Amino acid sequence: MDLQAIREEFAITGNYSFMNHASVAPLPRRSVEAIQCYLKQQHEKSYVEAGYRKKLEQVRTLTARLINAAPDEIALVKNTTEGISFVANGLKWNPGDNIVTTSVEFPSNMYPWMNVQSRGAQIRTVLEESGRIPLENLIEAIDSHTRVVAISAVQYASGFRSDLKELGHWCQKRGVLFCVDAIQALGVLPIDVQDMKIDFLACGGHKWLCGPEGTGIFYCNRELTGHLRPSTVGWRSMKRGEDFGKYDMTFHDDARRFEASSYNMPGIYGLAASLELLQEVGIENISTHVLGLTDRLIEGVREKGYRVISPREPGAASGIVAFTSPTHNHHVIQQHLEKEHRIIIVAREGRLRVSPHLHNSPDEIDRLIDVLPKH
Repeated sequence: MDLQAIREEFAITGNYSFMNHASVAPLPRRSVEAIQCYLKQQHEKSYVEAGYRKKLEQVRTLTARLINAAPDEIALVKNTTEGISFVANGLKWNPGDNIVTTSVEFPSNMYPWMNVQSRGAQIRTVLEESGRIPLENLIEAIDSHTRVVAISAVQYASGFRSDLKELGHWCQKRGVLFCVDAIQALGVLPIDVQDMKIDFLACGGHKWLCGPEGTGIFYCNRELTGHLRPSTVGWRSMKRGEDFGKYDMTFHDDARRFEASSYNMPGIYGLAASLELLQEVGIENISTHVLGLTDRLIEGVREKGYRVISPREPGAASGIVAFTSPTHNHHVIQQHLEKEHRIIIVAREGRLRVSPHLHNSPDEIDRLIDVLPKH
C-alpha cells in the first residue's frame, strides 16, 4: 500500500486523526469529485447526456466483485435496514418459525425481525460472552423450526468477527437461510458469499465502504430471488416497467425486483468512486494494514491499564477495538481527544471504540496511545 497516496485521497487527514469508521466515514476526494461531476451534469444537461445507467451497473459489478457474487444478484438500496427488511418482510412466515440472532446486534438487524413477530415468527437471541458470540451457542440455538440465522459479520460494540464460513456451512447443512449484516466488515475484511454460503447480505455504504450516506447494497442468492416477495414495489421492479402506459406486474427475475423507483444518483456516483478506490488498493491489503494498526493499538492501551473487550484471536479480530477505563469517564476522554488533540474516536455501549481504516498510519495510533490518560 502507498499510504501517502491514500492519505492524499482523504482531506480529513489534514484536519483530524479520524478513527471512527464504524460510524460514518469521511469521503475520499474522488468520491466528492464524482458527486460534483453528477451535479454539474444535472445543472447543465440534466439527463440528456447522463449515462446514469452505466453508473448503476458499475456499482453492481464492483460490489459483485467485492463479495464474489454476480451483478444480477445485487440490488442498490438506501441502507442496511432496507436490505434486511427485504428478507424479513419478503419471506412467508408460519406460526412457530424462529429467527436465530444475538443479543448485541445493532438495531438495524433486530427491528426488522421483531416486526415479523406479529406474523407468527419468534426470535431466539444468543448472548454475548466476554465480548464473543460462541459459535457452538449459535448452532445449538438452531432447531427444526429455524428459518433464518441473522447475524452481523462484525459486532458494532465489541468488534467481534463471526466465523461466517463455519456458520454458513452449518446453516446450509440444516436447511436454514443465512442473512448477514455486513456493514462493519465490507470494505475492510474479505467476504465471499459463495465460500461462506451466505444467502442474503445487506450493507450500507457510509462506513467501511467510504461512500455517501443513503447508499447501500443488498445481495440475494439468485436461487432464492423468487422466494422473497418484494415488500416495496414500483415501476423499476417490473420487467416492462418502462412501458409506462401498460400495467404489467411481472417482476424482474433478478435483484432489480427490489429496486422500486428512483435512485440516489449523487450517492451512486460517489459510492462507485469509493468502491473503485478500495479495489485498487485491494481488500486483502486493507485488511492486513488495519489489523496491524489495531494490534498496535491493543498492545498500547493494555500497557496504559485499559481493559480490552475486543477478541483478537485469528479469525475473530476486526477493524474495531473496544476497551474500557477502570477510572476515567469515557465521554470525557472522547471529548478531550477531539478538542485538545483532534483525534476522533467514540464512546459506545459503555466502551471506548476505535476503528481506523486504510488512510490511518501507525504514527496516528502511537499518538492516540500517548495522549490517552494513564491508569
